[in-house]
Amino acid sequence: MERRNFLAASGTVTGLAAGMAAPALAQTGSRPEVRWRIASSYPRSLGTIYGAMEMVTKRVAELTEGRFRITVHPAGELAPALQVLDAVQSGAVEGGHTASYFYIGKDPAFGFGTAMPFGMNARAQNAWLYDGGGLAALNDFYKDHGVTSLPVGNTGAQMAGWYRKEIKTAADLQGLKFRVGGLAGMVLSKLGVVPQQLGAGDIYTALEKGVIDAAEFVGPYDDEKLGLNKVAKFYYFPGWWEGCATLTLFLNPKALDALPADYKAALQVACAEANQWSTAKYDNSNPAALRRLVAGGAVLRSFPRPVMQACYKAAEQLYDEMAAKSPAFNKLYVPWKKFRDEQLFWSQFCESPFDNFMDSTIKRG
Repeated sequence: MERRNFLAASGTVTGLAAGMAAPALAQTGSRPEVRWRIASSYPRSLGTIYGAMEMVTKRVAELTEGRFRITVHPAGELAPALQVLDAVQSGAVEGGHTASYFYIGKDPAFGFGTAMPFGMNARAQNAWLYDGGGLAALNDFYKDHGVTSLPVGNTGAQMAGWYRKEIKTAADLQGLKFRVGGLAGMVLSKLGVVPQQLGAGDIYTALEKGVIDAAEFVGPYDDEKLGLNKVAKFYYFPGWWEGCATLTLFLNPKALDALPADYKAALQVACAEANQWSTAKYDNSNPAALRRLVAGGAVLRSFPRPVMQACYKAAEQLYDEMAAKSPAFNKLYVPWKKFRDEQLFWSQFCESPFDNFMDSTIKRG
């Protein structure tokens, strides 16, 4: 994304709530000192998701010689996990580190900023955001909700979560109380699932106490940290609702506009670096974590193809319904779907056959 496009997309929002506290500015020589607070939806224990935001704060300080300092606060400290966007909108904080799809209750179009069921993998998602017009389109939508955004992490493809019972047919989904994020809950509700949206810190207790029957979060590295393997045995894949998941830094435009141009650029660079690092960190950490989980008793299962097909059909139906009801959803959905399909077309000639060959060859070897 070109710097001028980011500044244009991020600096035009008006109509914010009155009474927002001005950012802390103290003139030091020719450069101001700025202090920001970021509310996160995640606990400190998630060293990749939360760690990406900590990386941003460190990098911004380095790039501005310590004059622009950001502190990130875990879920519940400045705002509840699922109300971080509201805190940014109101001006209570300058920024919020969260997943946009937590806020689909405001408009289903918020789903595009994180992940869409049967959507794109991390590589395609970043292509869409940075070079395919995706980030500009999202920020055009977010403008109507009083915020702008930057990508600040990507999990890569996710697992499908932890279940107390096996899922052999689509009928086994009926009545399942399932912690799941974003539009996946709406898709699964068409198959009889009772979706629950919970913050990361609440998942273990809900699953342990039987408030929910199953839960997904990210993948082996994070799921192990949350201890989900201790309260459910069956570990399913693939997480078709999250071929990847982008984490978002929502920004209050009034706070952003008050920054010098080079501070804005430092923030943009730091977020881009964290976005790249987080996927690399997950790819490096997940294999060993998965081996530990299986050694500890986790039972791996793949969704049967008929279950996947039923879910795909339900997703397509949901998208048609959302496009008919929400102009904002339809405006994003039409070009997003075209981009996704083009990426799948290209992948069949490069990534997919290479990966499949390597996988089959190594297994035989």
